[in-house]
Amino acid sequence: MPEKPVNYAAFDKGFHFLPLGGSEEFGVNFNLYACDGEWMIFDCGLGFADHRYPNVDVLLPDPYFVEGIKERIKGLVITHAHEDHIGAVPHLWPRLGCPIYCTKFTASVLRAKFNDFPNCKSARIIEIKARQVIDLGAFKCHFFGVTHSIPEAVATLIETSYGSVLHSGDWNLDPTPVIGKPTDEAMFRKAGEQGVLAYVGDSTNALVPGRGGTERDVETGLAGLFAECRGRIGVTIFASNVGRIRSIAKAAQAVGRSVCVLGRSLHRMSASARDCGYLHDIPEFVDEKDIEYVPADQIVFIVTGSQGESAAALARLSRGEWPTLRFGKGDTMVFSSRAIPGNETNINAVKNNLSAASIKVVDPDTTSHRIHVSGHPYRDEIIDMLNWVKPQVVIPVHGERLMLEGQAQLARDIGIEKTIIPNNGSVIRLAPGEPAVIDHIPVGLLAVEPQRVIKADHRAIAERRKLQYSGAAHVTVAIDRRGDLLMDPQISLVGLIDGSVPGEYDIIKELQMEIEDLLADLKDDDITENARIEEDIRVSVRKMLNQVFGFKPKVSVHLLRV
Repeated sequence: MPEKPVNYAAFDKGFHFLPLGGSEEFGVNFNLYACDGEWMIFDCGLGFADHRYPNVDVLLPDPYFVEGIKERIKGLVITHAHEDHIGAVPHLWPRLGCPIYCTKFTASVLRAKFNDFPNCKSARIIEIKARQVIDLGAFKCHFFGVTHSIPEAVATLIETSYGSVLHSGDWNLDPTPVIGKPTDEAMFRKAGEQGVLAYVGDSTNALVPGRGGTERDVETGLAGLFAECRGRIGVTIFASNVGRIRSIAKAAQAVGRSVCVLGRSLHRMSASARDCGYLHDIPEFVDEKDIEYVPADQIVFIVTGSQGESAAALARLSRGEWPTLRFGKGDTMVFSSRAIPGNETNINAVKNNLSAASIKVVDPDTTSHRIHVSGHPYRDEIIDMLNWVKPQVVIPVHGERLMLEGQAQLARDIGIEKTIIPNNGSVIRLAPGEPAVIDHIPVGLLAVEPQRVIKADHRAIAERRKLQYSGAAHVTVAIDRRGDLLMDPQISLVGLIDGSVPGEYDIIKELQMEIEDLLADLKDDDITENARIEEDIRVSVRKMLNQVFGFKPKVSVHLLRV
């Protein structure tokens, strides 16, 4: 990603919003506000890598832009503890160095993460509460409690001398949440009465009509489903959905089953939930080492990996690779979740593995029981919010382009004429003057490998991707000082031939003959430079492989002159 020089002086006056991640995509939420030269960051989340990033599990926002003004950052607000909002903090905080503001539960999750990141030991975490107000230089932040699928999520009214912006975070209007209180309608109405310049809001379900429902119905639905099952029951969820953990545990209680959790992230999240009192009336979960003593029809397993992640507990169970547990005929796996767009192939692969092992697979589309509700607002809920807040401008974020467009159109339909649909990197002037996109800054991603963090457009990743799709040829040629071959060229073809198939090795012999002819021609032309010889061999081999296979593999040539 090219990084052009940043004119930070352009932000010394006025009020601006810069979404650098989370607009037109799911995950990697990273939002900046600037007011008269001072800055705030809202959320710092990760995204999950796909096949385009071999050997990479997660992606992070690239914070290069804010590193140039880190001394002006008044704080990082984490709206809630979902990975797409908090997951990048341990990786990036050393490059930000600012105070972190979040609720008690979110702080608990973050501190647990920091245990694996020694560079974050000096991070200052300030716990905040709903309905609290804090002054941070040019910003006065009012925190509003909202319902979501995780405890203590907050929206933030950002008050400045130019006006106020409501940054929603993730929310819904569950009227009877199983954890915490309903969304604080009174505070949003009060903000609307006092005047809101802009609403920056969650667009995830902006295309879905109606209302999302309540987690209480999921608890009832799961209990009804569990009563119909006879063998082991597994329920896969997002590990951070603490409300769902509680619903599953309550449903299991209702049918006389114990609960065991599988997956490191689930253990961490449930531990934070217990520490903060959200599972105080839920019996201790069965330790994995004791599951052999619990009859199959008396236990429910909560399992990570609802999006088909290959290394998660669910995928390993589906392949029969979990060391202490085997699911099989008579057992049931329940998907208490929906697919994030783009993950359908991986999820279906896991479902197929389960089905092949005679495990019954249940998801929200294949049962009459209510086993999932979304943590994000449907259209009628968004309408309620906009009517409470009455913003002059609506800026949709958190979703793919169709979803952003959907919320913008919804706002216009109810009479809010001004909408701004951002891209990642949009520079949006909020005030003074008419709110508008006035510039764009380059944005990028960082890729987390097992032992390092690099730019997602790093050449190494691009080369691995090419090898993944086109294979490789490695050629070693030894010649004497006169340019004559000392031995047959050594050729290794990776991802191109199968040695067990008769005749496929003939291509190596043909390549050797091609190289011999090429060297003879180069010798006749009195060409002796090693670099020239290597390049001519590379081009010739690549051209011949393209003629054989119809695509151009990666070709490397090592020339030895003795």
